[in-house]
Amino acid sequence: MTMLNVGRPTQPQTAVPVAHASLTGARGLLQDEALIFELGGWDKTGVDLEPAALDASDLAGLTREAPIGLPGLSEPEAMRHYVRLSQKNHAIDLALYPLGSCTMKHNPRLNEKMARLPGFADLHPLAPISTAQGALQLMDELAHWLKTMTAMPAVALSPKAGAHGELCGLLTIKAAHEAKGQGHRRLVLVPTSAHGTNPATAAFVGYDVAEIAQTEDGRVDLADLEAKLTPDVAAIMVTNPNTCGLFERDVIEIGRLTHAVGAYFYCDGANFNAIVGRVRPGDLGVDAMHINLHKTFSTPHGGGGPGAGPVVLSEALAPYAPAPWVVSGPDGFKLVEETIDEAAAGFGRMVAFQGQMGMFVRAYAYMLSHGTDGLRQVAEDAVLNANYVKARLSGVMSPAFPDGPCMHEALFDDSWLEGTDITTLDFAKAMIDEGFHPMTMYFPLVVHGAMLIEPTETESKQELDRFCDALIALAHAAKAGDVDRFKGAPYLAPLRRLDETLAARKPKLTWRPEPTTVAPAPLAAE
Repeated sequence: MTMLNVGRPTQPQTAVPVAHASLTGARGLLQDEALIFELGGWDKTGVDLEPAALDASDLAGLTREAPIGLPGLSEPEAMRHYVRLSQKNHAIDLALYPLGSCTMKHNPRLNEKMARLPGFADLHPLAPISTAQGALQLMDELAHWLKTMTAMPAVALSPKAGAHGELCGLLTIKAAHEAKGQGHRRLVLVPTSAHGTNPATAAFVGYDVAEIAQTEDGRVDLADLEAKLTPDVAAIMVTNPNTCGLFERDVIEIGRLTHAVGAYFYCDGANFNAIVGRVRPGDLGVDAMHINLHKTFSTPHGGGGPGAGPVVLSEALAPYAPAPWVVSGPDGFKLVEETIDEAAAGFGRMVAFQGQMGMFVRAYAYMLSHGTDGLRQVAEDAVLNANYVKARLSGVMSPAFPDGPCMHEALFDDSWLEGTDITTLDFAKAMIDEGFHPMTMYFPLVVHGAMLIEPTETESKQELDRFCDALIALAHAAKAGDVDRFKGAPYLAPLRRLDETLAARKPKLTWRPEPTTVAPAPLAAE
């Protein structure tokens, strides 16, 4: 089968043909794999279990009366099943993962090793404080470095993700206003290019939301912001660097205007990896900011978790932080868990226990392994890589904001595809055939047909060139009129082109056996 050599885009190009069907359904070394329920073997297992020593008489009629409905697999069958499934997904261990605003970087295995140390991995959240001093010390030192890197005096560690952190920050702001008799403040201002979780979180807390306009160069419109900063405003929520991959040059003025009307400045810290070690948000006038440990400090994320979104707080908001937090004294470390005494003004708790211990360990290991100079280099390399991608692709694709450098991600619009009958979605699907996960598409919404690429700091120049060569070759094919290559893509993915909208709205979450299948009906699995 003839494939396009993306490493030599100047050579004659041959469109990727539809692959010949194999007799087994496999594609070369990539094995076809049925659902685990369809593999058969209902009466076998790879594990021998001793007969139960006791009967079930003490279960009061709660014993199972029918087969449980789970397929039986031998050990090699189970191993091969999950290895084959893993080959159907793209992963950061396979190639560059260019999702913009997501920071899908390499996750050092050292972090994983530390998180699996028995003292951390086996620790129960209800263990006596005296037996968890090492874990509490780690949390205390992690909190110290988060405060140091942001120039903020307090941090709430317990939020478990970015949006959860936003909720924490806004609840803290709400408590602060109410404590000052300012509960009438019911409005939150959000830029048009904000992450969708910003207005959603504000609405969830009970605030009204108003948009702040954007300038032509992709920044907050100061005139529009100033006009909307009324006595009813509780807070603004600004991402910096913003979702267009640009630094808000007027951020200090944004903070000054906000504070002048008695409102608070919430910063979405999803893009902190672009400035970590270089800029301290507290110096910019920020009052609250969540930090995605699973982005900035390299811990695996995606698919709903795990995550951690600690929130750093200014001196004005620190008294209203949620419990728990770690304090140290002559008798060691302890947790402040009740809203009494020093925590009396706090708004309560975010979670039942203390947050994501495994994520704390991974992030702290990342910080220690990099050191001060290494964390600064993280930001520098992330920005360098993004600008390299922008420079290489600008010759064939159209940057949304061509003037000046970007920060940690490069944003393109779809104007370069005009007249080709090819859309952003078509182009993204063709990237799958070249072995790359698509970039973030159609976001931010302020850019038509947006293609947002974040290479992160962990990619080498060689890998960046391999990625850029592939996109340049695809761009040439699009402009040459090879529409079929894009409209039918991906040709080489296991299930070809999927309807994501239908899959999201009408997902099939259960498996039912075919009438001819001799097997007990399994329990519905979501």
